[in-house]
Amino acid sequence: MQIKLAIADGHPMILNGIKAMLAPEQHIQIRHTCTSAPALFEALYTDGADVLLLDIRLDAANSVTVCKQIKKLYPALQIIVLSDISETYHIRQLIRAGVSGFLLKSADQEALTAAINTVFAGRQYFDQQLQQLALQEMVMGKKRAHNDGLLTKREEEILTLIADEFSNQEIADRLFISLRTVETHRLKIVQKLAVRNTAGLVKEAMRRGLAE
Repeated sequence: MQIKLAIADGHPMILNGIKAMLAPEQHIQIRHTCTSAPALFEALYTDGADVLLLDIRLDAANSVTVCKQIKKLYPALQIIVLSDISETYHIRQLIRAGVSGFLLKSADQEALTAAINTVFAGRQYFDQQLQQLALQEMVMGKKRAHNDGLLTKREEEILTLIADEFSNQEIADRLFISLRTVETHRLKIVQKLAVRNTAGLVKEAMRRGLAE
């Protein structure tokens, strides 16, 4: 099945790079390439799309507002936000605005294609690096003030190490506790945040105000 794709980015070089990466993917048809929010809305009105790749800083426009407007007009359109590593603080708001995926601008062809295919199928796509960074923000600094007692201090410590990609055994060794204790804490964290995997953990933590 053909996927109709729209790309919106204020930098022509990035647009050309994305087009080149997707050229071998015959099932992805690039319908629109836009460099501003007004041009994007006009293009979608003229000829819709299934998936939108949206620069988080498109033409100085507020990406959250743009996403809300797009989802209101075209609720079936799946949006993937292209972001830099330094811009994770927008993620919670964008999830609420209806965004289905997040991808680093440095992503390779495989990740780009996977993201498009995933959201087109009705699932969410969350770049692994952004997952880790968002988790780190969730449990560090002022973000802890938002936990409001939901997680214990030990659970916060373990969540920090999970975000740093430590294995259960490495966490146990670092905190001088047993492997079984780590596994129990991990289970409680998942239960408290009502998630099934890392992507769900990030999403629900942000929705609950645990990260900005």
